[in-house]
Amino acid sequence: MPELPEVETTKKGIQPKTTGQVIQSIVIRNGSLRWPVDNALSQILPGLVILSVERRAKYLLLATASGHIIIHLGMSGNLRVLPQSTPVRKHDHIDLILDNGWLLRYHDPRRFGCWLWTEQPLNQHPLFKHLGPEPLTAAFNAETLSQQLVNRTLAIKHAIMQNTVVVGVGNIYANEALFMSKIHPRRPAKSLTADEIAALVTAIKQVLSNAIAQGGTTLKDFLTPDGKPGYFEQQLQVYGRVNQPCIHCRKPIQKIIQNQRASYFCTGCQGDFDLT
Repeated sequence: MPELPEVETTKKGIQPKTTGQVIQSIVIRNGSLRWPVDNALSQILPGLVILSVERRAKYLLLATASGHIIIHLGMSGNLRVLPQSTPVRKHDHIDLILDNGWLLRYHDPRRFGCWLWTEQPLNQHPLFKHLGPEPLTAAFNAETLSQQLVNRTLAIKHAIMQNTVVVGVGNIYANEALFMSKIHPRRPAKSLTADEIAALVTAIKQVLSNAIAQGGTTLKDFLTPDGKPGYFEQQLQVYGRVNQPCIHCRKPIQKIIQNQRASYFCTGCQGDFDLT
């Protein structure tokens, strides 16, 4: 599933040829996504100018003077800016036709993504009004994370993956940040010290920034808007490396399942936490 770095990479990739452009039309070949695509978009969008392309959590936001197009890539979606003559492939569900000769094409084999339209302020929209801070902004810091973790008994890995705590820390990046900050993924959130919380905030910012710089992580379906894979997978230190030696202490990387998600860690670097 595309996570924050992949969505940020997509945002940066599509910005140059979409920002400031007039929408000529929208082609909806298959609107059966996570939520049905509103056919009224074919009347609403033509003539609107894309004022900006932004990201909030894992959502892409195409701003116009009348409202926002909200896009989520789901589990297998990608967006590419292509010449309007580009042949349609299987699973090319939506095209946004622009007046500069390009189109924004949405490809999604599993159809778990979404294309929504809203005219209400984004901070009042149900998808956004309860979201936590963006991890790469000053609003996410040791103080704010400490306030979120106090008295919470749930595992720290689960805590930092909750969008009400901080947005966009998906499973891959949670594993990597916890390893970097030497915190076991099973530790109760409230057990972290002030120094550990500060180290975790720094690690989350560093891991996500590095992933964005490498164009995201390609594990299955993700491609950047120019059709290339992300390369951060080559820098993963624990994720997917079960039984391989730790890059620091050489102990074998362990794997457990938490909340139906795989957690990877090193007992030498992160401790051997036991819930019993």
